[in-house]
Amino acid sequence: MILKTKNVLYLALALAVSSCNMQNAPKEEVAKEESNVETEIPADVVDHLGITNVDSLSAATKRALKWPRDLGNEWFIQFGPLQPLKGDLAYEEGVVRRDPSAMIKENGKYYVWYSRSTGPSQGFGGDVEKDKVFPWDRCDIWYATSEDGITWKEEGMAVGRGEKGSYDDRSVFTVEIMKHEDKYYLCYQTVKSPYSVRVKNQVGLAWANSPDGPWTKSEEPILSPADNGIWEGEEQNRFMVKKKGDFDSHKVHDPCIIPYKGKFYLYYKGEQMGEAITFGGRQIRHGVAIADNPLGPYIKSPYNPISNSGHEICVWPYNGGIAALITTDGPEKNTIQWSPDGINFEIMSVIPGVDAHAIGLNRTSDNEKEPTEILRWGLSHVYNSWNYQSIMSFTSQRKKQHVAKGAKGTKK
Repeated sequence: MILKTKNVLYLALALAVSSCNMQNAPKEEVAKEESNVETEIPADVVDHLGITNVDSLSAATKRALKWPRDLGNEWFIQFGPLQPLKGDLAYEEGVVRRDPSAMIKENGKYYVWYSRSTGPSQGFGGDVEKDKVFPWDRCDIWYATSEDGITWKEEGMAVGRGEKGSYDDRSVFTVEIMKHEDKYYLCYQTVKSPYSVRVKNQVGLAWANSPDGPWTKSEEPILSPADNGIWEGEEQNRFMVKKKGDFDSHKVHDPCIIPYKGKFYLYYKGEQMGEAITFGGRQIRHGVAIADNPLGPYIKSPYNPISNSGHEICVWPYNGGIAALITTDGPEKNTIQWSPDGINFEIMSVIPGVDAHAIGLNRTSDNEKEPTEILRWGLSHVYNSWNYQSIMSFTSQRKKQHVAKGAKGTKK
């Protein structure tokens, strides 16, 4: 098996190098070189990929030859239907509960933090100073506890909006939890009023000695959008730009801090000024900022963006690197990816559509047991309507084989 894998990887490298070297070569030389490479394909690879003729390879087959043979299916999963929670986190008309954080377990109980607001949303058609423009507008961060992860008790507010004029006076939302050296850290999105379509939100941080607080908030944001985009005109139209700027020139969303290799990696979703719709949908990408201390300063990686796709951040440590679930937007949506260094990600599996959104991982799971163990169950939010969302439970399972009803499968 090792020899076979080496052959495939050698072939992938040969194809990549030869394609670069032959761009300007005569057609006859290109055909001859490609023919030489193709005849080196091992017989078991031909059989595995079902290749009809090694002298006539389609573009799809050439891509398939670059896939590592030993990848297996340990990264391939399917999500089940969302299930309602019980207790205080059951759906409640008139209340928005969304964007659950990861769950941690302290004092024999699971803890989760989330965005909470009340009342319907009016959008941007009215008075943005007075109205609620989105369900995540005018939010505070609340938390709840549970003994079993199903029945929850709402404990109250953890982090509220700031005083008028502060960077977080309009809304604090989309929170994530990190525990490090017996301290607790919440990172979250912030918006300063007025909430216009061109508003540039930021990321805040709060910390405490107990999961029950009290929480101390950062006086300034720990992360802001890039400042190299240029709006066109004064109209509140986020698609009118003279210069788009970096991938995160408009918004920094969905922060999540992971202790990694002695530093702190703040993963986030970036939205660009003048955001485009591409062949993969919305032009959404992820970035990372790195700090030596949980409180910062966080410095954006020069390698940003580190994804071509995605929406909400969902990352976890695995096998010395960082794994990520990429969903919703972009040409690589609905994939699980992994990076050996937390920056350079490769696709490990392409999975069916994901019903879970803004996933709250179960950080108590053994994430080293297998690549997707941490996705076996957790929390998600669901749109009960445009105005109101609630938090639900998700599950997933590995998909190892496809067997027709009544037929026998392969023994494992």
